Amino acid sequence: MFNEIPNYGLRAYALFFSKHGLQEEFSQSDLDWIVGQSMKKKIFSLLICNGWIKKVSSHFYRCVPPEVILQGLLDFKVPMIIKEAKRHYAFTGLSAIEIWSDYSYIQRGREKSPYYMKIYKKDLTYWTSFFNRYRIPNYIKEGSTIGEFIILIPVDRLQSVEKERLYVETLQETEKIAKENSMYIYPYQYMKEKYGTIAA
Repeated sequence: MFNEIPNYGLRAYALFFSKHGLQEEFSQSDLDWIVGQSMKKKIFSLLICNGWIKKVSSHFYRCVPPEVILQGLLDFKVPMIIKEAKRHYAFTGLSAIEIWSDYSYIQRGREKSPYYMKIYKKDLTYWTSFFNRYRIPNYIKEGSTIGEFIILIPVDRLQSVEKERLYVETLQETEKIAKENSMYIYPYQYMKEKYGTIAA
């Protein structure tokens, strides 16, 4: 998994890449006269954990190609990391339509990939910290950016069901959303045919 990194990590990667390229190995001693021991450990941990360098032996590392990193920054991460969450949620709106229609309707691309999630109001701090840890932009009720991002919708009451290891708003609620907008007639018909239920 590739993640965005703070400026100090980017500078360290630029140093390693400009000095060693992709084939030459390097060690933590490259930073000996530049930063202190604790900062050196922090930099290497950051670069390894976020996929910018890889360990090739007990003391040596190698740069990951920049083009691989840049493409990886736009990979879809949310479906994988959401399974690690410890608080309740429900994908809603267009995200629920995607899931219930078995992705016959897709609202996302690498350019723009929104996820709409209902969460309990009391869990807002947890969720913002959770997504910040993976450097996934998140907004409350509205927002937009390049690539993946989360729209958090804090609520007092939350109903969800599990589908394909994801928690999603109920089929009935999802059908209502799809029925109210002519743009979603295809996924609405798909859900109608597959589940045999129609929102009132």
